[in-house]
Amino acid sequence: MLERWLHKRIEETLNQIAAVVILGPRQVGKTTLAQSIAAERPSIYLDLEDPGDFLKLEDPRFYFEQNRDKLIVIDEIQRNPDLFKVLRGQIDRNRRAGHLYGQFLLLGSASRELLNQSAESLAGRVSYQELWPLNVFETGGSSIHDLWIRGGFPESMLNEDFSHSWRRDFIRTYLERDIPALGSRIPAETLRRFWTMLAHNQGQFYNASQIGGNLNVSGQTAVRYLDLMVDLMLVRRLNPWYVNVAKRLVKRPKTYIRDSGILHALLNIQSLDDLLGHPVVGGSWEGFVIENILSVAPPEVDAAFYRTAAGAEIDLVLSFGDKRWAVEIKRTTAPKLTRGFHAACEDVKPARKWVVYTGNERYMLRDNINIVPLPVMMEALARMG
Repeated sequence: MLERWLHKRIEETLNQIAAVVILGPRQVGKTTLAQSIAAERPSIYLDLEDPGDFLKLEDPRFYFEQNRDKLIVIDEIQRNPDLFKVLRGQIDRNRRAGHLYGQFLLLGSASRELLNQSAESLAGRVSYQELWPLNVFETGGSSIHDLWIRGGFPESMLNEDFSHSWRRDFIRTYLERDIPALGSRIPAETLRRFWTMLAHNQGQFYNASQIGGNLNVSGQTAVRYLDLMVDLMLVRRLNPWYVNVAKRLVKRPKTYIRDSGILHALLNIQSLDDLLGHPVVGGSWEGFVIENILSVAPPEVDAAFYRTAAGAEIDLVLSFGDKRWAVEIKRTTAPKLTRGFHAACEDVKPARKWVVYTGNERYMLRDNINIVPLPVMMEALARMG
């Protein structure tokens, strides 16, 4: 079994706080991770998609009291949002009894409803942890190109022969079952077209009016569609970084399908040869690098991009309080930097400048610009945490 990056962080957090919520899309590995953590201490696992487990919580207060001395893992908790209020009372009772930490491990497919319920009921009692698809560190000796093509969902990454069909099924299941189960009334075919449009525009600015027009809906409705996909952690909305300079700044967000394998399945890209000949190849690599970098970033890091109307641009600006890193992403073994990157760095004034490229060496250019492979960039960021 692959060691997940979050494993140690969640264990440490459970020793400091009463409840941890692991959020992430379906099939990303939340259940496997939770069960491996639970196996290391007295625990009980409940899956709310199992009718028998659901019935066990018919009287949740009684059940929790009977198992006060165990870590209680509750999977698919968004299926019973009323539990959040009960959990708050139980955590407080356990505290008074001297049981302060490691009481609940809650798993849920990300949704606005889940976040709102837990934020309101468990404020100050819960830590949120996002489980991402597999990253370069987690796949160990696997080729970066394999991870790029298949994406980081474990079933897709680890089963080459069935990877593409698995991802196609994943997309269909989300459209036909999972999204409607959250209360969405968007027709599955409309959402499929929307998702595919985002794939074709990977790494581009989001034009709600244009996309809405192509779907015969309003721009405001197209914004709601994007909100839904962002809430489900299937799409990243990368916002622009603002600075007080006397320049016209681009204000539209960029959008990325977060998992490169899902991106390729939406576009029917099945091999590296297919991808290298496709117009989306640059955006695909850029999104893949961004997701890998952010998967190891400390929780307090903010991510954005920077661009002015005159063309000054940085692909990724990472903010640590008042300190910033500038990251440029190049799909080449001989990266050349444009005037736009240097001009943007004059505006942003980053503490460190990085260029992530496809080569294997690490070296330095003038102005203290680090040219590095993706794993080196990830290691540097991970050390910040």
